[in-house]
Amino acid sequence: MTRIEDRFARLRAEGRKAFVAYVMAGDPDYETSLEIVRGLPAAGVDVIELGAPFTDPMADGPTIQLAGQRALAAGMTLRRTLELAATFRREDATTPIVLMGYYNPIYSMGVPAFLEAAKAAGIDGLIVVDLPPEEDDELCLPAQAAGLNFIRLATPTTDDRRLPKVLQNTSGFVYYVSITGITGAAAAQAGQVAPDVARIKAATDLPVVVGFGIRTPEAARAIAGVSDGAVVGSAIVAEIGGGRPAGEVLDFVRALAAGAHSA
Repeated sequence: MTRIEDRFARLRAEGRKAFVAYVMAGDPDYETSLEIVRGLPAAGVDVIELGAPFTDPMADGPTIQLAGQRALAAGMTLRRTLELAATFRREDATTPIVLMGYYNPIYSMGVPAFLEAAKAAGIDGLIVVDLPPEEDDELCLPAQAAGLNFIRLATPTTDDRRLPKVLQNTSGFVYYVSITGITGAAAAQAGQVAPDVARIKAATDLPVVVGFGIRTPEAARAIAGVSDGAVVGSAIVAEIGGGRPAGEVLDFVRALAAGAHSA
């Protein structure tokens, strides 16, 4: 059982919903980013989604694009992202880390070298936005063979014909994208999300968490109420991008986590 699977099993046993927080590795700089990541578990984060900065993040809106640019300008790379994760992991052996990013940097490093480094760094799962199920041989299957969960995105346009293909090699949890479009573009509505979450849960035993468009504790509570958990990214990244001290960012995260956990 991976840390991700163990965390969701524990949450299920406790009757609690998950709170997943996304931050961009290295934003605005390595040390500040590490300080924030270190503080996430105490702020109530159940799963850390760690963004790997990339020059062409097709799924991300302006807020996360700018975070990636800040991180790259500060010297962040995929290897330094893994170093940050490894530093965190030396102090925290239980909180799951999902690395979210795009295939180009992984391809450039080489899949075997990347998987070896990711495992050594304590990464538990991958979300690679631009690799569809038709390309599972590229990374998904090797990652799972290495003991990493490969987490797939389902969207409002994932119909009943497409869904089985999306779920085929997915593990850990299913990430339901609540809106059509990029991160931070619109607000998620629980009433619109609920039917699709129910449809996905009818097709898999995996937990289904919902992200994109969740900005407030109230929204986190509403979305977690119709799913297995809520993911917040752009709202947190905006706090970091606004120059807030790490402590204030973590206070904001704590309020979001409390919202999701109250569902």
